[in-house]
Amino acid sequence: MSKYIGTLLVFLGFALSSSAQEMNAQVSISTPGMSDTERQIMQTLRSDLREFVNETNWTPFEFETRERIEASIQITIEDRMGGDEYRASIQVSSRRPVYNTSYDSPVFNHRDRDFEFRYRQGDPLEYDPNSFLNNLTSVVAYYVYIIIGFDFDTFAPLGGTPYFKQAQNIVNQAQNATQPGWKSFENQRNRYWLIENIMNNRYRRIREAMYRYHRQGFDNMTDNMDLARAEVLEALEMLQRAHRERPGTLLMQTVMNAKSDELVNLFSEAPGMEQTNAIEILSEIDPSNSSKYRRIADSN
Repeated sequence: MSKYIGTLLVFLGFALSSSAQEMNAQVSISTPGMSDTERQIMQTLRSDLREFVNETNWTPFEFETRERIEASIQITIEDRMGGDEYRASIQVSSRRPVYNTSYDSPVFNHRDRDFEFRYRQGDPLEYDPNSFLNNLTSVVAYYVYIIIGFDFDTFAPLGGTPYFKQAQNIVNQAQNATQPGWKSFENQRNRYWLIENIMNNRYRRIREAMYRYHRQGFDNMTDNMDLARAEVLEALEMLQRAHRERPGTLLMQTVMNAKSDELVNLFSEAPGMEQTNAIEILSEIDPSNSSKYRRIADSN
């Protein structure tokens, strides 16, 4: 059963047994300034995390090998705080295939600078979905659920809700954690606020736009490029309305971090009027990249 059909069954109340894993994630750990011994410890951690992410059943659905979600988890160790404690940043990204093509569309791309964890070589990675055991597995599981949620949103309207709820549950369990990134008062762009934006009904139009963008837009490009590109433009207009209601949200920034380069490439091949409309909308909803979007017009 494909994950698209499986997503629809969530809303029909069907239960399926656990089977093939969902993730095909590449995991890397950068260790600038660390000793050879410390690098070896991090290589062991890399292997442990790759197994944790790719061999855990995160959903109740069966994924075929070709349906597994392509993702990347890049951890940069910034400081060894002493003993087995580390301060790091984590960059997480994912992509999904476009129907009937060899192209993968970027879906999620986010950097989290508030990543502190403990790891001792040889210790198993422990994770319990119903309790906070440690910051390492909780942060990684949180982002796995975010990746899955965004992926499912592109196959069915709001299809990722069950997995975003899992990420929200991890945040709720982590409220007594001593490590940063989980609490509302720490900063406005951490893990707490990312999932708050995703689950906030005021921002649902952003998630609905992602379905239109992928299923009605990109997935139809081999059949009719002009109509498909028009659907993408309609999705951008949905994002524009969401931006005007609540400008500067973390969710909008997260979406545009993943999509900006793709949109430049797409509309560089569009007719002049579509280019003009796209540049205006993109510059409004993602002003930090306005110079990038102006390059669309340079393709003529």
